[in-house]
Amino acid sequence: MQRQRAIIRTIGVATAVALAATACGPQKTESAGSSSAAPSSPTAGATPEASPTADNKPGEPSPSASASASASPSASPSPSVKQIMANGDESEQVRELQARLKQLKLMTVAPTGFYGSKTTAAVKSFQSKNGLDATGGVDDKTWKKIQSSSKKPTADELRPPTVNEVAAPDPRCMTGRVMCISKESRTLAWMIDGKVVSTMDVRFGSENTPTREGVFNVGWKAKEWTSTIYHTPMPYAMFFSGGQAVHYSADFAARGYAGASHGCVNVRDKGKLSKLFDDVQVGDKVVVYW
Repeated sequence: MQRQRAIIRTIGVATAVALAATACGPQKTESAGSSSAAPSSPTAGATPEASPTADNKPGEPSPSASASASASPSASPSPSVKQIMANGDESEQVRELQARLKQLKLMTVAPTGFYGSKTTAAVKSFQSKNGLDATGGVDDKTWKKIQSSSKKPTADELRPPTVNEVAAPDPRCMTGRVMCISKESRTLAWMIDGKVVSTMDVRFGSENTPTREGVFNVGWKAKEWTSTIYHTPMPYAMFFSGGQAVHYSADFAARGYAGASHGCVNVRDKGKLSKLFDDVQVGDKVVVYW
């Protein structure tokens, strides 16, 4: 009888380890431009983080960071007009410009403080609509017109909690305590009784190792965990479907959407996830949806 109990205990431990065998960890074999590095969807390319890349500084890890390194010849500011801000500039004034352009629905990405091709295009669009020379650069006349057409940005508008714009919550997220995870907007919203408490950017598995969709519950948590398959760290892991978990990813923080997980929901803001980890309880709901 004792031998039988020992065998049962051994089987139980093996089962737990198997469930924790994570389909996570960064996929290192994919190139930055790999089509499998982001969730596949007809609308995936239209999401807000598709991406602030054109207004990231050249050299930052981003699939299209090179787009911000130069503007097209047609977007070059006129040499006869003194420019306050133009392509290639980086400042808090540029951040304010971007926030104001977002108020005017001319930009969809969060302010970065770097004046890249997306900012140039937005400024050029504003100038065309307002009878100004469409140079793509901001001179005094353009800046005053933008200021008069918008409001002074708030702190959250200047530095929003997520780079990606949070999607409308799935109806299944509107009751109870829920990690509401949108594949379309690539965001996680922590919600309690229909109210959003916090939000953060997330990354999913590739086409070959997709993140499961549906309604789940947090089965268990581990502040420090290492993938038993890929041997990569998974801090602040909250497991919701077998070996798939919400967890911090240093690779996501470094490379952004140039990479992908092996199925887990990666978070790149460690501070936010640490707070979320403390708030989430075993049994809380997890909804993953398009």
